[in-house]
Amino acid sequence: MRNEGLGSWPARRARKTPHRTALIHHDTTSIHQDTALIEHGTALTYEGLYERTTRLAHALRARGVRRGDRIAYLGPNHPSYLETLFAAGTLGAVFVPLNTRLAGPEIAYQLIDSGAKALVYGAAFEGLVAGLPGNCDVRTYVEVGAEYDQLLASASGEAIDEPVTADDTCVIMYTSGTTGRPKGAMLTHGNLTWNAVNVLVDQDLIADERALVSAPLFHTAGLNMLTLPVLLKGGTCVLVEAFDPAATLDLVERHRITFMFGVPTMFEQVARQPRWAEADLSSLRMLSCGGSPVPTPLIAAYQERGLTFLQGYGMTEASPGVLFLDAEHAVTKAGSAGVPHFFSDVRVVRPGPAPNEVADVGETGEIVVRGPHVMPGYWGLPDETAAVFSDGWFRSGDAARIDEDGYVTVVDRIKDMIISGGENVYPAEIEDRLLTHPGIAECAVIGVPDEKWGEVPRAVVVPREGVELDPDEVLASLTGHLAKYKIPKSVVLADELPRTASGKLLKSQVRKHYGTDS
Repeated sequence: MRNEGLGSWPARRARKTPHRTALIHHDTTSIHQDTALIEHGTALTYEGLYERTTRLAHALRARGVRRGDRIAYLGPNHPSYLETLFAAGTLGAVFVPLNTRLAGPEIAYQLIDSGAKALVYGAAFEGLVAGLPGNCDVRTYVEVGAEYDQLLASASGEAIDEPVTADDTCVIMYTSGTTGRPKGAMLTHGNLTWNAVNVLVDQDLIADERALVSAPLFHTAGLNMLTLPVLLKGGTCVLVEAFDPAATLDLVERHRITFMFGVPTMFEQVARQPRWAEADLSSLRMLSCGGSPVPTPLIAAYQERGLTFLQGYGMTEASPGVLFLDAEHAVTKAGSAGVPHFFSDVRVVRPGPAPNEVADVGETGEIVVRGPHVMPGYWGLPDETAAVFSDGWFRSGDAARIDEDGYVTVVDRIKDMIISGGENVYPAEIEDRLLTHPGIAECAVIGVPDEKWGEVPRAVVVPREGVELDPDEVLASLTGHLAKYKIPKSVVLADELPRTASGKLLKSQVRKHYGTDS
C-alpha cells in the first residue's frame, strides 16, 4: 500500500481479521428502552468498516473533495464519525472533528478557520447547519441517516490507494478554547500512530479488548487514547452517543467491557449509582482516567471494588499522551501522573522566555515534551506555534514537580497559580483536599483580589445532593491539612460548575462568575 496513514487502517485490519467485530453502536434511545439492543447493539465487522469507508471516500471524491481538503464532522459518537475519519485519510484529506456542545457561531468559526470543504453531520444538528453563515467554504453537506446510507450504497467499493505519508496532516483538532479563540492543533498520521503505539506498549492492550467509548470522540482522549489504539489492535469498540452513568453499568455487564476511559467526573457519577456495589464489574481490566488529577477519595472508592485507575496526563497538541502511571505504582505513587510514555521525552524546567534549565527534584517548574507524537504546529498560526516551542520542546503551560524516581506530579496550570503574600498557591492541591469532605461533590479554587495579600484563594463548591454545607465548617475541615496561607478565605456554594464537553473545568468561567463579590 502507498497509504502509510490512518486511512489504510481499515484495509490492513480487514485483511487480517475481516470477520471480527470492530464497532458496536448504541443510540441513546436503545440504551434506555430496548434491552435487546443493549445486549447486541448494531455491529460492524472490520470488513464492513473497510467497505463503508471506501465507499464514503469514493462518494466524497465524486463531490469534489481532494487531497489536502478539510472534511468536518459534527455529531455524537457514531460509526459514521470513524468512517469519515478513515475516508478522509484514504483520500489524503484532513479530518476536522467539531465539538457538539458549541454554539452556531463557534462551529462557524472553526469551519471558516479550517476552510472545510465538506461537512458530515448528525440529524440533530440540521437546524444549526441550516443557519451557518454564507462565508463558510463548505460545498458538500451530508446528513447522517438515509442520505448518508444512500450515498454509500450508490458509491464504488473499489480500493483506493492514495499515497499518504506519516508527515501528512491527518486531523485538525481544535483545543477547548478555555481562553480566547480555539486553535487548531495539526496532528499528522505519524503523530496519531506513535501515540497509539505508546498506548499499546504501556497499557498492554489485547486483541480481545472490548472498549466502552462513552467519552466524546471529538475529544482527543476518547479518540486517540481509547478508540484508535483498540482498533489498531483489532479489538471491539462499543460506541455510545452520550455518557450515562446508570447505562454504563448495564453496558459493562452485558458486553463484558474490558477497557474504559473517562474523566474523573464520569467515574464519580458511576460510583454514585445505587447499583454500584452490586454491579458485575469482573470483566474490567483497565480503567484509564485523564483530563484532570484523580481525587484521592475516588481512587479509594474504585479500589474497594478491586479496580485500579491507570492515570495519565496529556494534551491535544501531543496526540495526547505524555505521562502514564501504571497499575503497579497506582498506590505508591498516588497523585502522580507517572513517567513519560515509551516514545515520549519529558522534562520539568524552570520557567522563563527560553526554558532550558531542568528543575531540581521537588522544585516546581513547567512540563515540556518532545516526541514523534507532538504536533508540528497550529493551523494557520505560525507565531503562536513558535511561541509554544523552545529548541524542539513543546511548552505545556502546566506546572509540575518531579521526584527522585522520575515520577511527575502535575501541580496546576501555570496561569491558574495564585500568588498570595509572595507564596505560590496551586488550586489543584486545595481542590484535592476539599474533595475528601463527604458533603462536597465538586469544587474549584480561584484567586480573588485582597488588599493585604494581593490575592487569596476562594473555594467554589457544589454540595452533594441533599447536603446543606456550612462554609465555615468546610474551611475548618482544612485546618491541619494545608498550610494556613493555602486555606481559602471564602467559600461560595454553587449548583454546578462550568465544564467543557470533555469534562474539563472551565476555570475562566468560574473566575468570571465567582471572582468578585459583586
